[in-house]
Amino acid sequence: MSTTTVLTVDDSRAMRDMLRHSLAAAGFRVIQAEDGLHGLEMLAEEMPDVIVTDINMPRMDGFGFIEAVRKDETRKALPVLVLTTEVDVEKKNRARAAGATGWIVKPFDPVKLVDAIRRVSA
Repeated sequence: MSTTTVLTVDDSRAMRDMLRHSLAAAGFRVIQAEDGLHGLEMLAEEMPDVIVTDINMPRMDGFGFIEAVRKDETRKALPVLVLTTEVDVEKKNRARAAGATGWIVKPFDPVKLVDAIRRVSA
C-alpha cells in the first residue's frame, strides 16, 4: 500500500508545523501551502489523497479554495477536511455547500485528525 499524501493549507506557520509533525508521525506524506492560491499551485504539481484546509487565509480563503478544487474534474472526489477555529453553523454549511467533506475545529486532537484522514482516504 502506498503512503497517503496530505496537502495542508493554512496561513499559520505554527499550525502548518503542528500538522506536519502530527501527520508525518502517523506515516502520512505531508505537502504544505500557505493559502488557497498557494494550495492551487501545489495541486498543479501534486495529487494528494486528502486536503486539510483552513478557512480564514489571505489571498484566497478556504471557501474559494474548495470551490476551485471542486471545479477541477480530476479532483471532484478528493476529500477536503476543513480545519478551522470557526464554529459558526452558517460557515460550516457554506463549506459543505462548497464541497467540503468534513469539519474539524482547532485546536485539533492529532489522533482524531489522523482518524478522520484515514476514514476519508480509505
